[in-house]
Amino acid sequence: MRERLVELLRQLSYQRRKVVLASGRESDFYVDGRQTTLNAEGAWLIGNLVHQRLAPDVVGVGGLVVGADPIAAATAAVSFHRGRPVHAFLVRKEPKSHGIPRHVEGRNNLPAGSKVCVVEDTCTTGGSLFRAVELCRAEGLDVVQALTVVDREEGAAEFLAARGIQLEALVSRAELEA
Repeated sequence: MRERLVELLRQLSYQRRKVVLASGRESDFYVDGRQTTLNAEGAWLIGNLVHQRLAPDVVGVGGLVVGADPIAAATAAVSFHRGRPVHAFLVRKEPKSHGIPRHVEGRNNLPAGSKVCVVEDTCTTGGSLFRAVELCRAEGLDVVQALTVVDREEGAAEFLAARGIQLEALVSRAELEA
């Protein structure tokens, strides 16, 4: 499954070109993770691979909207099929202005203190993933794990480690460029 995911990422998501990243940095390559996470086969592979890596006590998986949404949904669907249900949740950058203003959607499935995994499609500096961790913690969730589909290997793991969070990656930049 992992080898096929690397192939799909190379085919659908990896591009060798100059871009400005969300972090503001310039890069000579781009990984558009959503092209793979929104692909039917890619979603199935990622859902399975994330589910396999979840810590035994994790009951929820999610992260910042939009990048984490397909990963969380795929993992939740696969988890039910595999007999170990893990609920998806979404983290808004800003609480919605109508209804119930909150950052984390899907909380009815995740009472305070629930152990969760925060996910992202691509990590560069780790800032977005850490923002999701902070928002989850502020709403009473216990973030015990962090996963990314692709680690661009540009400081995210070190940034998060300095804040007590170990980043796990399904695929590294080195593997995409091999």
